[in-house]
Amino acid sequence: MAALILGCGIAVTSGDWRKLVARSGSSAHEIPATPGKADVDPLVKSVTDGHIVVHGSDTDLAAVVLRLLRTERLDVPVGYVPVDPRSPVTRLWRLPKDTVDAALDGTADRLPLVRDDAGGVLLGLGVLAPARGTVYCDDEIPLRGAAERIEVTPDPAHGLEVRIVRKGLLRNRTTTVRGRAMQYGGDPVSPVRDGVTQPRPLRRWTWYRHTDDLRVVR
Repeated sequence: MAALILGCGIAVTSGDWRKLVARSGSSAHEIPATPGKADVDPLVKSVTDGHIVVHGSDTDLAAVVLRLLRTERLDVPVGYVPVDPRSPVTRLWRLPKDTVDAALDGTADRLPLVRDDAGGVLLGLGVLAPARGTVYCDDEIPLRGAAERIEVTPDPAHGLEVRIVRKGLLRNRTTTVRGRAMQYGGDPVSPVRDGVTQPRPLRRWTWYRHTDDLRVVR
């Protein structure tokens, strides 16, 4: 399966980037970290029957997937060669040790794509911390009050997983629920999605499963 290779920011100095270039040749393109419309859209338009491989951070990957969403190209499968093998997306996607071979030669699976009401996407980890308010997850209310942090990750079966971490007397207590959507309302909080902090605190925030899944090569 032919692949368009996108190396983001400092990722192009890595050994994995040299492997990708050696195997793909002219199909490898260097683009900025956290790429935007002008960096990604012209390259995505050239993809007809292959897939995309992103080499960079979870933040870079989310930026590319956002452009696929905006250009209605979620039909294009995406492989990932992370610069951090311990990143949330690496664990969530269960990527093997040899991420280069997996991204280039793997098969496409479907995983939930999580969006938010500010127009972004969430691929690995979303955080609200600290938080005081109410959290709804479908028909459940896992939080009324204060939490040290609220963590949200995509969940293959339901859409997303919500972990509420509360401060306990001896150690923190965690409540986990799963569903298609999570809504927070309460004191202002600055959401963090895949390492990027929302520029201003918000009293309301929603993460929810998109109607179309993301096609992941691994």
